[in-house]
Amino acid sequence: MSQPDAIIRIKNLRLRTFIGIKEEEIANRQDVVINVAIHYPAEQARDSEDINDALNYRTITKNIIQHVENNRFSLLEKLTQDVLNLACEHRWVTYAEVEIDKLYALRYADSVSMTMSWRR
Repeated sequence: MSQPDAIIRIKNLRLRTFIGIKEEEIANRQDVVINVAIHYPAEQARDSEDINDALNYRTITKNIIQHVENNRFSLLEKLTQDVLNLACEHRWVTYAEVEIDKLYALRYADSVSMTMSWRR
């Protein structure tokens, strides 16, 4: 009998990057908060203790950190799509969703966020 997908959630990954189009945003790193949900069957990992049978969330997270911190972005849409691409690149992934909050982007709001998803 087939099981529903397992869901990996990377919650509140706090990074600093260059994001925006204003002079101040181009010159200074800003805080972003990234949330990722990755669905995959996990059929082998359910009855195993072998890391090779599971989707390695540490590797995915390291790739996200490296990409976000080592690049510059004008648009929140581009940053979100790039992170989504990293979240869904493994062939086991059936669905991925990324939400990125740009903190203090608006005067009276905690943040502005962008959410994108992908389905195989």
